[in-house]
Amino acid sequence: MRTNLDFSPLFRSSIGFERMLNALEPASRIETRDNWPAYDIVKTGDDAYRVTMAVAGFSQDELTMTQEQNMLVVAGQKPSAEDVQYLHHGIAGRSFERRFELADHVWVVGAGLANGLLSIDLKREIPEEMKPRQIEIKTDQALPKVETKQIEAEKQAA
Repeated sequence: MRTNLDFSPLFRSSIGFERMLNALEPASRIETRDNWPAYDIVKTGDDAYRVTMAVAGFSQDELTMTQEQNMLVVAGQKPSAEDVQYLHHGIAGRSFERRFELADHVWVVGAGLANGLLSIDLKREIPEEMKPRQIEIKTDQALPKVETKQIEAEKQAA
């Protein structure tokens, strides 16, 4: 039994997490019929990942891979077989399109096809301005003195 999760209460109490919550909602509705081609996702380092897809029967010319912002799309298109009479057709050669939602600052750094496996290497590259930085703590003598003003309330007669 599958239950659909309602993320609407999280939208009311969180600020700045809309993108994450919007990504979780469709992920909870993934159907099991979309299971071809098979793939693995492996973490190969602190900020490195590898997606390996089983694309047996597809040549390099029949595969396309594009990255659009935070979406990686891998597609395979087989040319139609003309004048082929199959006695048994058990090798899956149908067209496919597989989409992977990528986190911010994750980029494809390379891809290779060997022995029917398409390997896609990904790396998270955080820009310098977003990396943690050390902040110097100054003493009281180095900081300019700031005057504080007090607002007095009206005095009431007793």
